[in-house]
Amino acid sequence: MPIVDIHTHIYPPTYMDLLRSRTTVPYVRTFPDAPDSSRLIILPGEDDPSAPSTSRGRPIGPEYFDIKQKIAFMDQHKIDKSVISLANPWLDFLPEDEAGEAARKINDDVNALCAEYPGRLYAFGTLPLSANTETIVKEVERLKGLKYMRGVIMGTSGLGKGLDDANLDPMYAALEKHSQIIFLHPHYGLPAEVYGPRGSEYGHVLPLALGFPLETTIAVCRMLLSGVWDRFKGLNVLLAHSGGTLPFLAGRLESCVKHDGHLKKAGKTENRRDVWDILKTNIYLDAVIYSEVGLGAAVQASGADRLLFGTDHPFFPPLEEDAKEWHSVNANYSAISKAFEGNNGAAKDVLGNNAVRILRLEE
Repeated sequence: MPIVDIHTHIYPPTYMDLLRSRTTVPYVRTFPDAPDSSRLIILPGEDDPSAPSTSRGRPIGPEYFDIKQKIAFMDQHKIDKSVISLANPWLDFLPEDEAGEAARKINDDVNALCAEYPGRLYAFGTLPLSANTETIVKEVERLKGLKYMRGVIMGTSGLGKGLDDANLDPMYAALEKHSQIIFLHPHYGLPAEVYGPRGSEYGHVLPLALGFPLETTIAVCRMLLSGVWDRFKGLNVLLAHSGGTLPFLAGRLESCVKHDGHLKKAGKTENRRDVWDILKTNIYLDAVIYSEVGLGAAVQASGADRLLFGTDHPFFPPLEEDAKEWHSVNANYSAISKAFEGNNGAAKDVLGNNAVRILRLEE
């Protein structure tokens, strides 16, 4: 049984050059009070010079862009294969006339990194979502011809109006046609004001622990309510962080739909696929949830055969300077062990067999 990490990020050299060339968010920079530490600034407000240096973005070292560091991490944690992907903010910030070429270069860059370690690395491609629809669809079709690509990664903003935007239908159709899975990953979280006037005192805990999962949940619910999976019954989506809060709230979502007078009057409560059908047919969940409680909800919602192990590397590293193993990774290993105690076969499927089958990771 191979162990496969399907949630693991890389900022390849082409992308790093792009971030270093910029002077507005997103970009990489140093600050006068911390000149020895490059910081990755990817969220609005993270570059506030009045804030403590430890709250401005996050430190970015070679583990973000050096593929050898990725392989060393895999070896340290007994991971046989990884499906690497660009992390947020992807290419959503680029002007329309630059996005297509940038996507091609970055996807070729990532595919070449995989070729350095054949059999160990595969990838999710990046789409030029700020470009026109024709350019996006063309890249979807091109990715099918890149040896190590197994789908695409994207955020929740789509073309800028969310994933329920009807203008995304040609992209969904192309992804469905070419059997390319979407790895859906959050980026912006929730508006900062929801965390209250003292939110900045709590580091990144509230946005990462709550904002990101809720962003994913809201995006998927909008896809459901707009009928994306009614129009594209073969469209498959892998949700980061075990689907946010969707497994826990799916029942409440269905109840609210069935009791909504506005939707009933509009004829949207009949002849529709419900969330439980989609969770077990079109949605896959990663196991990046860090506890057997959350993992149990994911299993009940989608099934153990649709759950895939991940680490979220290079994010959430240990803060101890001498630590070799990552607490976050061990927490995910432990959660799987506890959730499937007495069912070793299911545990092995989650750790790797499911990914090999679903993403066609040939031995």
